[in-house]
Amino acid sequence: MTAGRPRGSMALALAIGTAGGLLFAWAKLPLPWMMGAMVATTVASVAGADIRIEYRLRMLMICVLGVMLGSAFKPQLLDQIGEWVVSIAGLLVYAVVAAWLVTWYFRKAAGYDAVTSYFASAPGGLNEMVIVGREMGGDDRVIALTHSARILLVVMTLPFVFRLFTDYTPAPGLLPSGGSIDMPALDWLVLAACALVGAVVARRLKIPAAVLIGPMILSAAVHVAGVTQASPPSLLVATAQVVLGSGIGCRFAGTGLREIVRIVGISIGSTVILLVLGVLFGLGLEQITGVPWFVLVLAYAPGGLAEMSLVALALGRDVAFVATHHIFRIGFIVILAPLAFRLMRRLGRA
Repeated sequence: MTAGRPRGSMALALAIGTAGGLLFAWAKLPLPWMMGAMVATTVASVAGADIRIEYRLRMLMICVLGVMLGSAFKPQLLDQIGEWVVSIAGLLVYAVVAAWLVTWYFRKAAGYDAVTSYFASAPGGLNEMVIVGREMGGDDRVIALTHSARILLVVMTLPFVFRLFTDYTPAPGLLPSGGSIDMPALDWLVLAACALVGAVVARRLKIPAAVLIGPMILSAAVHVAGVTQASPPSLLVATAQVVLGSGIGCRFAGTGLREIVRIVGISIGSTVILLVLGVLFGLGLEQITGVPWFVLVLAYAPGGLAEMSLVALALGRDVAFVATHHIFRIGFIVILAPLAFRLMRRLGRA
């Protein structure tokens, strides 16, 4: 292998991911292209396949998903935002309680050290928690794998639960909903500008998950303003989902089977805590807000902003509601979790 070149085959990863997505789409499973790619590449990684997804390709496809999610925002959104204050406040309470319970679980059940437990338990901000956790003296590999396992388990669990207990209707064809590839050139230009300008500006402003949130916010703005009603083509959306799902599965490549089994086993317990707590908050807040409990669970479930928003889209739920809550969750965790840890360390409690 050439020196300095990243290990692993991206072509193989994309081939495996596409095959998994096609299989799941044929079986009419929820969110098939992302889930199928994620499951197939995870299995391949555990089996020892040397696969990877190039970081720049993943970022590009996340920009596409950001534009697509932003296109789900409608002009009437401005009349609804004021109604979300209670559920967003409940989300912040949920994040604190969830982080405390899962930190305790990792300390007692897994034997993680205090720093690793704290940053592995934060329900959001995978990249930021890995970086800050390493700087604070935690095991960044365990933190990264634990977050990856949580996202994997949440994304694999929720769509099937919703298919069983809600009125999920599969898409009529193999491809996800989206625009036409022969849309007018002006619409292509507007959507491309949302992706590029949104990502660049969000990164300059140091917004968490910038390549997703930036394009999504700018896309939402142009759609709410009525500049365009177009959305990225179905084929491009399916490709982006394959890349995103494969990226999750490839995170386990190069890790020993025993360590993967151990971390996934531990993460099952933490995922149960997070989902049960999310259901309890959803049932309670449904009585106050009138929002169905299962939509609140989607908005609270720490399975990743892009992933949970895509699940909401696939299940025909309020994407704007779900995405907005996840933006608040990620921002809250990324900004306050490191500050809270530093404060606890000064007080001698970490």
